[in-house]
Amino acid sequence: ADVTRGALRGRPAAMEAREPLRDVRGALRAVLARLREGEPGEGREPFELPRFWDALGQTFQVTSQEATKLSLAFSRPPQPSAEDCRKLSEDVQNAILAVATVYYWLPKGQGTTLRKMVRDATTEVVEGMIQLTDTILNAPVESLSQEQLISTGSVWEACEQVSNLPRGEYNQAAVVSALAACLGVVKDAVEEMEHALVEGQDPYGDIMEDEELGFRGNRDTYWSEADRQLLSSCMGLMKASKACLKKVLAAVKAHGKADSPEQIAQLDDLADIANEISPSVDELALSMYPPVNPLAVRLNAAKLASVLKKVLEIAKASHVCPPSEEGWVQFLTGAVDHNMNKVKDFTQSQL
Repeated sequence: ADVTRGALRGRPAAMEAREPLRDVRGALRAVLARLREGEPGEGREPFELPRFWDALGQTFQVTSQEATKLSLAFSRPPQPSAEDCRKLSEDVQNAILAVATVYYWLPKGQGTTLRKMVRDATTEVVEGMIQLTDTILNAPVESLSQEQLISTGSVWEACEQVSNLPRGEYNQAAVVSALAACLGVVKDAVEEMEHALVEGQDPYGDIMEDEELGFRGNRDTYWSEADRQLLSSCMGLMKASKACLKKVLAAVKAHGKADSPEQIAQLDDLADIANEISPSVDELALSMYPPVNPLAVRLNAAKLASVLKKVLEIAKASHVCPPSEEGWVQFLTGAVDHNMNKVKDFTQSQL
């Protein structure tokens, strides 16, 4: 009985010792909310990008170390005293505040694409630390849980992301990185659809029969010859999307500058509109699977064509497109129009 009473007395004491960790979790949630809603300031002194990257890297590294210290302290008995927990919690909070502070150094004038990438990386670190404190607070006092190991690893991974952020010429490197990511997604979508069309008779061939859905033979899983004619023009639009991103990416690499607010804004506009290509390609691809609804295909094709024309217009009007680049802009504009007109021809009878 005495042992039981001792255990019951010890558990609330151990829980009480963790109270500073509850407080810091609340503080971190407030930081996260501000990061999600707030904007960086304009900065009170001349902004130096190399100094910013050094400071951001250091704060991420310190945060990773504090996560390790916190996790180790709660990984085995005896649990930290209330005083030790207070010190650990304080160090965690200071590390996270330092990360957020350095993010707020980054002025709006450096470009929205760069700021979004840095904000996403910063947010991920704060979310990881909140998750780690949650896990420790919810774990049994005596043991190191698998969740705690995973949460600690997640903070490490988030902190390492700072080394992957594009650090070239201001916003130009960030836009190159964003365009390259879009191109990768679109390439995958084009390859997947090409594969499905070449496979030929049954685009659902890799899906097993399902008891709830019944035999696949009962569903319309085949493309008719008319479908295939329509889809070849859709593939033309998808390939134009890939070519468009490749060309814009090459132009930004070759001619992109961030010497003036106007150039930075033009690069951001390109990144923003390019971000619309991938979802539009995905929507068109999904509507191409049987049973094909020609009007849905036409609608999605028109949406993608509109996005591509906008990308080409913005590129042509920007500093990344000197006269030497105008040939491919004209060619791709023609390719988009040609394929969209064929889609319209194939679906006219459905209207």
